[in-house]
This record gives sequence, structure tokens and C-alpha cells, in this order.
Amino acid sequence: MLVFLEVEPEDIAKIQKIFPKAQIISKPLNENEIIKKCHNAEILCVFIYSQITKKVIKNLPNLKLIVTRSVGYDHIDLNAAKEKGIKICNVPDYGSHVIAEHVFALLLCGLRHISEGDDRVEKNHKFDFHGLRGMALKAKTLGLIGTGKIGKNVARIASLGFLMNVIAYDPYPDEDAARENHFQYVSLDKLLQKSDIISLHCPLLPNTKHIINKKSIEKMKNGIVIVNTSRGEIIETKALLTGLKSKKISHVFLDVLEHEKNLAENKEIINFPEVIVTPHIAFYADDSMKKMYEEAFSSIKKFLKGEKLMHQVEGI
Repeated sequence: MLVFLEVEPEDIAKIQKIFPKAQIISKPLNENEIIKKCHNAEILCVFIYSQITKKVIKNLPNLKLIVTRSVGYDHIDLNAAKEKGIKICNVPDYGSHVIAEHVFALLLCGLRHISEGDDRVEKNHKFDFHGLRGMALKAKTLGLIGTGKIGKNVARIASLGFLMNVIAYDPYPDEDAARENHFQYVSLDKLLQKSDIISLHCPLLPNTKHIINKKSIEKMKNGIVIVNTSRGEIIETKALLTGLKSKKISHVFLDVLEHEKNLAENKEIINFPEVIVTPHIAFYADDSMKKMYEEAFSSIKKFLKGEKLMHQVEGI
């Protein structure tokens, strides 16, 4: 039995065409709902809001493969899956370019006052630029934390497109990629001290949770701009608010939140004037969604044919 979770209406037909017997569930489910509705599943194809916990894995006796339509897999209990011999596949590169594009969409929207300008003309019927002076990107120093596929794309757009100075921190530096994409590796402390804008592109791991915190913010330039399109928990929200209130941080642009399931916990950060929040749409574009499903389908087909899986998560 093959079950797809978190499927939008426009994607149902493509699944039914390739896997006509698959069960398709539109919304993310909680633990008990997954156990009840997917009890006989041999293959689960999920997205990031379906929490495949130890309890879920323990109570799906036939489960053999989990395919997550995402780069990250922190919503899956890897140890529990490994104990039961369940294979896990992800989609390592379906939208690195569109996520990189979204970084600059956020930067331009916020730093050039696009929304305020539109409101002024449309709602207030004023064609007046006063008070909307923006910040140019050219010659600014962009600091990237994480230089995977997304980080590399951001670096290339920043350096070649906007003529920015790009520095980066990654515990696993790729000097060839740095030369190819026009950026320089530095220590994390130096990146925090030298950057005008910091953009986060690292996975959520124990050592990256709250990598942006009170101490790291204190090391940053006054007026720092922070962008996060990776995972909400990488930033300590309380420290972010403190930085905004003190004006140490001038702008924050987020596509993810630390407490996405409870927006009430994020009310203060969402309503802060110098903050723009989008609802995890950085990846969500036409060509990236097409590739996401193609890669997921490929993993499922290979598994069903007994072939070697291309995107199996290491160690599982």
C-alpha cells in the first residue's frame, strides 16, 4: 500500500496517473491519524508537516520506505526507522534556485519598501516617495551560513547579479565551489562581525539549533539584516525580538518560524514593523514542484522494482 500525505488538489492527477492505486490524503496528519489511516502502508510519501515519529514507525508494521518530498528530514525519526530497517529517501535538489530567488525577493521587498510603496499608491492614493528611501545591495557584504546547493545559488546571484561581497561559513568548506560561485570562506565569528546581511542555509541539526542567539547577535554589526529560508529553529526567536527592539537588527525576513504550528507564539515577531514573514513558500514554484514529484516518483519506482535507491538518506 502506497500513501501520499500533504497533497494539494493540483497535484492529485499526476499521482493518480503514475500510481492509480495510491491512497492520497490532502492534509498533514497527527501521530494518531497517521497510525489509523496509514496502518497498512508499505510506502509513505510525505512532506515536512507530517511528523513521522518513533510512535508512528512502531505502529506501522508493514512500513518499508519513507519518501519525503523535501531536502530536510528532521520531521522523521531516523533512529527509529533504522531500527526497523525502513529506508528513507529525500529530494536533495528540487528547488535550490527558486529558494535562492526567494531570498532576494524578500530582501528587495523589505529593503526597497515595495509593499509600503504599493500600499501608498493603491490604498492612500499618494504617489510620493518621501520616507521610502531603501538600502542598495551592491557592495554590501552578504554572509551565508551554510553552502549547500541553496547557499551556492544565493552566492552566485549575490556576487554576479548584485555585485555583493559574499563570505560564508560552513563546517565542511568546498573551496572549488567557493571559487566557482565567487565567495570566500571565513570563521563563523568573522562572518557575524563583517556581514551587512546574514542569510541562513543550514539544515536543522543539534549543533545548528539556535545558531542565531543572544551571543551571536551581540557580535553582529549594528543594523544587521537577517534572512532565514531554512528552518525556524535555527534562530532563537526571543533573541531576535530583543535585537529588533534594541535596533541592533534593522530588518528580519523569514520564510520559516520557530513555532509554525502555533502562530500565537509568533504574534510579536510577525507584527513587528521591520519583519516580513512568508508562509514557507520559498520552494513553492512551478518548476520546483514538478521536479519534486518527479524525484519522489523515481525513488518509489526504484524501490518497487528492487533497484538501488538514488537519494537514500545516508546511514539508513
